[in-house]
Amino acid sequence: MGIKVAMLIIFFAVMAGVGVYARRHTSSVDGFVLGGRSAGPWLTAFAYGTSYFSAVVFVGYAGQFGWKYGIASTWIGIGNAVIGSLLAWVVLGRRTKIMTQHLQSRTMPDFFGERYGSKALKVAASMIVFIFLIPYTASVYNGLSRLFEMAFNIPYTWCVIAMALFTAVYVILGGYMATAINDFIQGIIMLIGIVAVIAAVLSGQGGFMNAISEMAQIPSDVPLTAGQPGAFTSFFGPDPLNLLGVVILTSLGTWGLPQMIGKFYAIKDEKSINTGTVISTVFAIVVSGGCYFLGGFGRLFDSPAIYDASGAVVFDSIVPHMLSGLPDILIGIVVVLVLSASMSTLSSLVLTSSSTMTLDLLKDNVIKNMSEKKQIITMQILVVFFLVVSVVIALDPPTFIAQLMGISWGALAGAFLAPFMYGLYWKGVTRAGVWAGFISGVGITVANMFIGFIESPINAGAVAMAAGLVVVPVVSFITPNPDKEKIDEIFA
Repeated sequence: MGIKVAMLIIFFAVMAGVGVYARRHTSSVDGFVLGGRSAGPWLTAFAYGTSYFSAVVFVGYAGQFGWKYGIASTWIGIGNAVIGSLLAWVVLGRRTKIMTQHLQSRTMPDFFGERYGSKALKVAASMIVFIFLIPYTASVYNGLSRLFEMAFNIPYTWCVIAMALFTAVYVILGGYMATAINDFIQGIIMLIGIVAVIAAVLSGQGGFMNAISEMAQIPSDVPLTAGQPGAFTSFFGPDPLNLLGVVILTSLGTWGLPQMIGKFYAIKDEKSINTGTVISTVFAIVVSGGCYFLGGFGRLFDSPAIYDASGAVVFDSIVPHMLSGLPDILIGIVVVLVLSASMSTLSSLVLTSSSTMTLDLLKDNVIKNMSEKKQIITMQILVVFFLVVSVVIALDPPTFIAQLMGISWGALAGAFLAPFMYGLYWKGVTRAGVWAGFISGVGITVANMFIGFIESPINAGAVAMAAGLVVVPVVSFITPNPDKEKIDEIFA
C-alpha cells in the first residue's frame, strides 16, 4: 500500500507543479486556449494521443470488445492508429493549422462561424459541443471506480473528487500549455504501463503461445459463430461486421471531435506536423493496440467476479479483474496509468467546453465588450463549473447518461466531421450544407437513442458520420453557391 500511495502522491505533485510552471503562458486568450500556437510536435502528438485514449478505452472498451471479439479486437487499436491518428494528421493537420490561423479562429464553432460567415452556425455548433461533451466528461471517471476499489479500497467518491480537484488546479493555472506538458508526462506513463501490464498478464497465463492456445479452446457464444471453437483467436473474430462498426466510430470519430482537432490549431508550424504524425501514430499503436490486445484475453479470466446478480457480464469489471493478481508495484503503475489516461482526457474536455462556452456563446452574444482578462477569468470559472457538473453526474449517474456517453462521439463526429473536413478542402460547401450536416449527425444519433432503429449506438454513430459525408455535398450542390470573393479570401 505504501508503494501505491507514494506513486500517487508523486503523480499529483508533478501535475500541480506543471500548472504553476505553465502560468506564464496564460496572460492572453490565445495563450490560455492554444498555448500561443507554439506547441512543438512531441507535446502536440502526445496531447492528441492522451486526449484520444482515456480510462473508457483501457477499462470499458478493452474489456467489452475484447470479450465480444477476442484477439481480433486488436484491429480496433490498429484502426485507431491508422485512421484515427495517421490519416487524421495527414488529411486534417496542415490545413487546419493554416486555415484556422488565417481566420483567427480558436475553437471549432469559431471555425464554422468564420469559414461559413454565419454567427448562427457558430452558436449552434457551440450548443452541440456543450450538450454532448458533458456526458462524455462525466463518463471519464467511470473506468476509475472499480480500479481504485480493487487497488486501494478507497470509496469511488473520493477518487472522483481528488481527480477533479487536481485537474482544476493545473488547467486553471496553466491553460493549454499545462495540459500539453502534463499530457506528455502522462503519455510516457501510459506507454510504459501498457507494455509492463501486457507482459505481466501474459506471463501469468503461461506466456503468449499458451494463452492463445487456451483462448482457441473457448467456443463462441456469438449467434453468427455459435459453438465454434477458435472464433476468439481467428483473424476477424466471431462478428466481423460489428467489429468494423466499432473500428469506424472509434477511429474516424476523432476527425470531428473538437477536443482532438483543437490540437492542430495549437501546433507550432508545418514542419512540426510531419514529426507529430509519426509520433502520434506510434503512440496509438502501442497504447490503443496494447489496450485492445490485452482485453482480447479477457475470457481467460472468466469468474463469478465479472458477473452481476442477474448473471450478465459486467464489462467494466473484466480488466480490473485481470489485473487484480498483479504485484503491488504493477498495480500502482496501472492505477497511475489509468489516472493519466483519464486526467489528460478530462483536462482536454473541460478546456474545450469552457473556451467554446466563453468565446462562442457568451462573448458578444450575452456579454458585450469582453476584455481579454475577463475572457480568461470567465474560462477559468467555467473550467470549475464543468468539473463540478461532471463530478455530480459521475457520482450519481442516471441510466441515460451511460447511453448518452455512447452516442456523444457519434453526435459530435456525425455533426462536425463532414462540414469541417469539406470546409478545409472544398470551396463549394454552402451554409445550408453545413446545417444539413449538423441536423443529420445529431438527428440520427438522438433519434436512435429514443427509437432504437439501429441496435448498437456505436453502429448508429458510424452511420451518422457516413450520412454527413453524403448529405453535406448533396445539399451544397443544390443550394446557391457562396460568395466567390469571400471564399477566395478564406482559401488565400
